[in-house]
Amino acid sequence: MNPTLPQTDAQTVTLAIIAVVLPFAAFLVNFLLLGKSKVSGWVSTLAILVSTVLAANVFFKIWGSHTIHAQQVWFTIGATKVQAGVLLNNLSVLLLLLVPVIALPVHIYSTAYMEDDDGYSRYFRYLSLFCFSMLALVVVDNLILLYAFWEMVGFSSYLLIGFWFTRESAIIANKKAFIMNRIGDIGLLSAIIILFTQFHTFDLEQLFAEKGLIENAIIANGEWTSTLGSIPATWQYVAFGGIFLAVAAKSAQFPLHTWLPDAMEGPTSVSALIHAATMVAAGVFLLGRFYPMFTGTELTILAVIGCFTAFMAATIALTQNDLKRILAYSTISQLGFMVMAMGVGAYASSLFHLATHAFFKCLLFLVAGIVIHQMKQIKDDNNLDTDPQNILHMGGLRKKLPLTFIAALIGGIALTGLPLTSGYLSKDGILIQAFDWSDDKGGLLKLIPYFALLTSWLTAFYVARLITKVFFGEFRLQKMNPHIRIHMGDGGWQYKLPLVFLAICCLFPVFSYSPVFYEDAWLYKGFLLTNIFVRQNLFHVIIPLIVVILSVVVMYGAYVIYVKRNTWSFPQKGLLYRISFNEWYIDRFYNRVIIRFVMWLSNAFYWFEKKVVDGFVNSLEKVGLAIAGIAAWFDKNIVDGFLHLVADVVHGIGSFARRFQGGKIQYYLYSMLLVLITVFILKLIWT
Repeated sequence: MNPTLPQTDAQTVTLAIIAVVLPFAAFLVNFLLLGKSKVSGWVSTLAILVSTVLAANVFFKIWGSHTIHAQQVWFTIGATKVQAGVLLNNLSVLLLLLVPVIALPVHIYSTAYMEDDDGYSRYFRYLSLFCFSMLALVVVDNLILLYAFWEMVGFSSYLLIGFWFTRESAIIANKKAFIMNRIGDIGLLSAIIILFTQFHTFDLEQLFAEKGLIENAIIANGEWTSTLGSIPATWQYVAFGGIFLAVAAKSAQFPLHTWLPDAMEGPTSVSALIHAATMVAAGVFLLGRFYPMFTGTELTILAVIGCFTAFMAATIALTQNDLKRILAYSTISQLGFMVMAMGVGAYASSLFHLATHAFFKCLLFLVAGIVIHQMKQIKDDNNLDTDPQNILHMGGLRKKLPLTFIAALIGGIALTGLPLTSGYLSKDGILIQAFDWSDDKGGLLKLIPYFALLTSWLTAFYVARLITKVFFGEFRLQKMNPHIRIHMGDGGWQYKLPLVFLAICCLFPVFSYSPVFYEDAWLYKGFLLTNIFVRQNLFHVIIPLIVVILSVVVMYGAYVIYVKRNTWSFPQKGLLYRISFNEWYIDRFYNRVIIRFVMWLSNAFYWFEKKVVDGFVNSLEKVGLAIAGIAAWFDKNIVDGFLHLVADVVHGIGSFARRFQGGKIQYYLYSMLLVLITVFILKLIWT
């Protein structure tokens, strides 16, 4: 590391590295030493606990004070020296703390949730590997390491999604996630190559100076200019396209979002960690890392796609009946909010919402895990043929699972963005700044904040629908099967402690002393780039009031529809319902058009290779064999024949001449006389 680094900073870097490496150490211990032992769960839990403590120490030393960049030469190619090290600034230390803080309750929860699973130790190995990959991703200081750990995050999530690999649906889901993320990885790799060819460095701090560049990142037109020079506009847009593909794949943005709902095939505790709080947040983190390079046009593209993704996913969540699938589309919608916030210049609010969303969405997934676990137990005890994740079979569970119900209520209120919760503060900032951004925009761009408002109310409806369907009314499974045996409860302390902790973190005091004004939140202030966005007029007060009032009205309406009247909110045969229930037919379009086209193209290339390329090669083979045959015949019959003829002639002459070498003098005299007579006769003839 840097020899000039102050001792306190060097100690901070050491703590950060230890916090990152500890989960990997747990992975190695579990893999090499513990085998299938149940101790593996507590080894991973202890490692992430210590990582949390160390990360908190690093966070409080760095947050709002200064940046630490420690590096050393990694390798040299020609004149290029590639440095490797650790970059600790507000963005990296927030994620460095957020990941283990979310992972710790998930680990504790998993020790009970996965206790009876045959793959218990394998599960914790995968979980530790994922945590290591994610922690390393947020602190590395160069593009090569960032890409390497980006791939490791994708690989470890692939293992976790397909954890129950004996299920065909799990195998299909993890393949789908893997392929979708490969598209994004190609984009990120392309962007890295472009940046290196333009600036001849992989160093993130050199490329994106934290001070100055970020504050001037939102520009109307023109090219991005770093401290190292400028980049041509064409390559700028190509690099942006690659980064966007990476963000869209990892953070499930349209059109690469369809893998996330299917990824719910993994254990629910996995969904709580990687598909709600950490892995999917990596895309938003990447936007934060590369934020200085985006031009005004590119930010507008982010705003449009983020807003559309948020709205689309919210409409789909309205009609889904799978408990985890509803939460999956909710995650996609909230990630859309974060991407939209980046696009409208609400950089601080986007990262603020990333942090708050991690807690309440993780909480809701852990709640879902308890509910599904209890429903599955009832199914197994009574030999029922039901889906334990179908909310239409639930109802009235608030009496049987009181703590789980309270946790679900707090998480749902935070997700909706009602006052006294952290979700209200972060979503309030995004909506207000979206309206401020749209003031000087024209055309359809002015609709973005209004669609964001509509999405907030749709969120209120599907959250209310989920909670009422699961926890209110009658227990519909019992109503359909009156004689079933029911044994339900909130579970032991490994279930209860994570719920209580996450529920507390969903309330406003964790992030701000003010329950109303997002500008007072310490996390928002830490990422505030300019002082443009402050509560300037009455309009900034009216927007939150309208959002809250209508959200409450919508939630009460859902309560009336699903509990008091026990009816459906949409005509189930209507066009809008079918579009929502069938997930906007996007997956069907991919399967019937994109995949079929790719398969047709693959078959066409296969036919071309087999018939044309292989045919040409086979023809060359036949021609070659024919020429070789002719050459062999010529060699055997002409060349070898001539040589054999010469040999026979020589042999014949030799045999004939040998007869004259009998050793008798009289034969030699006769021979000489014969030669002389022959010569004399020939002489006479020629003369």
